Amino acid sequence: MNAGQDRKQIFVQEVAPRDGFQNEPVFIPTDAKIALINALSDTGVATIEATSFTSPKAIPALSDAEAVMRGIRRNPDVCYSALVPNVRGGERALAAGVDEFNLVMSVSETHNLTNLRMSREQSAATLSECVKVAHEAHIKVNLSLSCVFGCPMEGDIDTREAFRWVQRFTDLGVDGITLCDTTGMAYPTQVASVVEQFRTLWPESRLTLHFHNTRGMGLVNVFAAVQMGADRFDAALGGLGGCPYAPGATGNVCTEDTVHMLNLIGYHTGVQLDALLDCSRRLRALVDHELPSQVLKAGKRLTVHPVPRSFEAIRARAAARTAL
Repeated sequence: MNAGQDRKQIFVQEVAPRDGFQNEPVFIPTDAKIALINALSDTGVATIEATSFTSPKAIPALSDAEAVMRGIRRNPDVCYSALVPNVRGGERALAAGVDEFNLVMSVSETHNLTNLRMSREQSAATLSECVKVAHEAHIKVNLSLSCVFGCPMEGDIDTREAFRWVQRFTDLGVDGITLCDTTGMAYPTQVASVVEQFRTLWPESRLTLHFHNTRGMGLVNVFAAVQMGADRFDAALGGLGGCPYAPGATGNVCTEDTVHMLNLIGYHTGVQLDALLDCSRRLRALVDHELPSQVLKAGKRLTVHPVPRSFEAIRARAAARTAL
């Protein structure tokens, strides 16, 4: 059965307020963040990663985490997630009322040391404590594993090594696992293989895929993953985001481009594309630069454009030539 026959549900998770804004050179005002998240809450996305409870000194762009989480209007159909780096961040997140902890570490030792200033074992120990804090508070936990599809400093990553960390946190009782293509190194056949293996090993686990469009393969990687049964994807409004280890790269796979594609090939996202595009226009004004989003630039596939003003004259001349 193909995608157009079964109308399978795909869950879209919006990460621009965290993964996108943390890379912006200019601080986005708190009230503007809140207004954008409120608008996104009405588009039909399943989850919004609203902010990060990392130290404000480490990520000044998200230093208003508490104010954002306390200021947003909650849609009961949306899960409001936040990145939590350690127990202190977890305590702040709980006080601010998050619905889910998103914990992050890399499956690449080099990337983890460079990015988080800790070994993988040190990260795992820290995040294990965060899992305990979340479980005690009856809060959901998701683990995001960076560089699953390749590390910019180590090259290819052995899938078995990545899955070793999946198993370790699955044993701790996390609610979901996100496999991240942190610097856009994934390619479709690799994605299909990884998703198939994951589904075989952990058929009941909640799997999310997180792709970047660094080398222009974001959407085709989403397509490869859904063909293998994946049903949950991170994406960033406007294609916002990036990575310091992929100089010159575009950001995350774009939410509106992803929804547009999935709708066309017959999947059900529950996301209102027009409302999403309105949010993307608002985002473009906030960040004051062009966004990678293709649908924002070109419009939806069947967006009809006016004919040229000279159309009637052109048609008349064509008719005259035919008459001769």
